[in-house]
Amino acid sequence: MKEKKAAAAGGEAKIISIQWDATFFFERAVRSLDRFHYDKALKYFRKAIEYEPDNPVNHCNMAGILSEMGNYEESNRILGWILDELDPMMTECHFYMANNYANMEMYEAAEGSLVQYLQEDPEGQYLDEAEEMMELLHYELERPMTLTNIKSREGMVEHDQARALLEEGKFTEAVRILESIAEKQPEFLAARNNLALAYYYMGMFDKAMESIAGVLEHEPGNLHALCNLAIFYQHEGNTDELAGLLELLVKTVPFHQEHVFKLATTMGILGEHGIAYRHFIRLLKDGEVHQDPCLYHYAAVAACNIGRYDEAERLWKSTLKLDPASGIPHYYMSQLELIRSGNGGPAVSYHYHLPFEEQFKLWEKSSDGMPDHLKRDPLVRSSFFWALRHGDQSTKLQVIQAFGMIADNEVKDVLRAFLLEPDEDDYLKNIAVFVLRTIGVQEPLHAVLEGKAAVIEPRQMPSRLPEWDDKWEAVAQAAISRMSKHYDLVQQHDMMTLWVEFLTRLYPDVPKLSKPEGWAAALEYLTAKMHRRAISYHEVSVRYGTSIATVSKHVKLIDSVCGIKEKMKSISSVFFGQDLK
Repeated sequence: MKEKKAAAAGGEAKIISIQWDATFFFERAVRSLDRFHYDKALKYFRKAIEYEPDNPVNHCNMAGILSEMGNYEESNRILGWILDELDPMMTECHFYMANNYANMEMYEAAEGSLVQYLQEDPEGQYLDEAEEMMELLHYELERPMTLTNIKSREGMVEHDQARALLEEGKFTEAVRILESIAEKQPEFLAARNNLALAYYYMGMFDKAMESIAGVLEHEPGNLHALCNLAIFYQHEGNTDELAGLLELLVKTVPFHQEHVFKLATTMGILGEHGIAYRHFIRLLKDGEVHQDPCLYHYAAVAACNIGRYDEAERLWKSTLKLDPASGIPHYYMSQLELIRSGNGGPAVSYHYHLPFEEQFKLWEKSSDGMPDHLKRDPLVRSSFFWALRHGDQSTKLQVIQAFGMIADNEVKDVLRAFLLEPDEDDYLKNIAVFVLRTIGVQEPLHAVLEGKAAVIEPRQMPSRLPEWDDKWEAVAQAAISRMSKHYDLVQQHDMMTLWVEFLTRLYPDVPKLSKPEGWAAALEYLTAKMHRRAISYHEVSVRYGTSIATVSKHVKLIDSVCGIKEKMKSISSVFFGQDLK
């Protein structure tokens, strides 16, 4: 026994420091609430207030606990003090006060607070509950409420429509609606937050930052805006600003589910997986959300990224039970096995879909092209918008081609805007024109080509030709009608470009075009060669119903006029980043 005492006395003391701050006590208060220990929760909230006396959220939470304990008068005293002295913009306090008055059967006072809430609160977080209370007060007071307007419903229908468009990946349409709401109702912060996200998804980073700054100027503590700002800082590599904001977000423990979810996903994106895991687990303990497979996936990803592999496996198995048909849980469980064996890659993605590489593998195997769900996926569409603004030339080519498969109004608007970008490559713009024509846009198109404003008329490729003859069009259509099944849109465009160049160089001494099929066959043959595809004179002559001699004669003439070898070098540079040797 003496030896043990001596060893302990002579050993180095191990002291674990505990950081006593508002967050420390807030977390314990929330934990006590989850266990319905209201007395402890109240004690911890009071301690949090001692450390942060000017934080209205702490006072509001203490008022909420007092209300749960039946101390409605003291709860309302605190809520009134918050509105009068601390933060008049915390309009939800009016709703809490109305609820307290109703519990005290002070229905006239409850009506007054409820009306004030509905007329002043721009977000409408408790709108459904307020409508239920309106019915109760109508019954108790035996008369309808005197209510002139509900502020949160101003623009609410339009905002819901814009949110639906965002979820469908139709960002430009959503932006038009959200910009209108923000202009008419600058205090509608939810709309301005979503506008910032829409700008961000479209790659319009400066506008996204400007929109977020406007929200935070109006309400510096807006959690959605702070989370969005942190992601924007990460994107632009602003590590100094991000560090300070991240320190604040790490300490934040939201009370409402919507805020918990926003913060959890943000922490995951920022690489704070341990904090993300803690928040996701809090959400899973709530009975209303535990049937969402996405939430189990998010929690599993966070667990995996902090090395809690058994927990990740358990959560992905729960995901599989809720979503057995998608294949997504199976994919991530297979990735988990690779990680356990030491063969895994970087941190696992939080997005609840297959990674793009896997998506595109399925796309390439599918005879139907891009699947409908991929066309509607907002993350996929957002990546396309980003790539079109910030990618290299090869990536932009692929995006423009993918837009030809999506072919909705959103894509048409984006491509029209792309034609007007003065710094974009003319070759890419010409392909965009071709895609627009292919997906049914036949009106004149405005563009900036060779640094000058231009208008491209229907049934005409950008060129210096003073006219476009029907016989020339017949050759082009003969080629496109056969090539559309075997060649992508970029290759079809290059065929059209070759044809226009050939005509332009010879104009006005263009050869007679009595049989369009022979010329079309020659154009396909040369296009295949430019793109290093195997093809023979016999193959194209059979496809177009013409002779090998005719195809060969036209190929030689087009080649001699246009210089196909140089075009092959140009195309190789676009797709492979180097010239052919």
